[in-house]
Amino acid sequence: MITSKRELKEYIDADLRSIGIYPLSLKQKISGWLFGPCRWRMQVKLRRLEYYINTHPKHSGPVYEFRNKMFERYCRKLACELYPNVFGPGLCINHSEAVVVNGFARVGSNCRINAGVNIGSFGRYDGKSAEDNAPAIGNNVYIGPGAKIFGKIRIGDNVAIGANAVVLKDVPDNATVVGVPGRILENRGSKDMLRYGDRSVIPE
Repeated sequence: MITSKRELKEYIDADLRSIGIYPLSLKQKISGWLFGPCRWRMQVKLRRLEYYINTHPKHSGPVYEFRNKMFERYCRKLACELYPNVFGPGLCINHSEAVVVNGFARVGSNCRINAGVNIGSFGRYDGKSAEDNAPAIGNNVYIGPGAKIFGKIRIGDNVAIGANAVVLKDVPDNATVVGVPGRILENRGSKDMLRYGDRSVIPE
């Protein structure tokens, strides 16, 4: 969670490393923020919104409204639905089209997401809130195109989820999941499938 300007910089730098455009000079960073790919500019807006929300508990007023509207504008432009304070540092949204992530989901460091991914809660009337039914995803997780992850489940660290897999049950660390419904294929996991923006959690 971003609660200081130092952490804001660390998150943005980790996101940069995760998509392979690091190190950069200040001039290059500013150019990227202003003229870089829309998905990258969206991530910067997301991080700045998170910082504002976490340092202003009431998160209301014109500054909040401006930051929130700018972030929502990029989400609409990229046909995705994301929420603040869901992702750890080192986020890489490879292709943002049709990516939907529930606001109560929690995703660790160095997550790599591809197009068509849906991370959500079960929409059932069992007296539980969406918060009680949302997934928790560990560090260093690769999520392939079209993958679906639903319910109050835990995805372990260093996991790879294959394209179009539907995951409805817990997944242990270092697993590779494929198919509908998702099944564990091997124990190789996400090794060599992503860049580690948050270097503090790189697996040995």
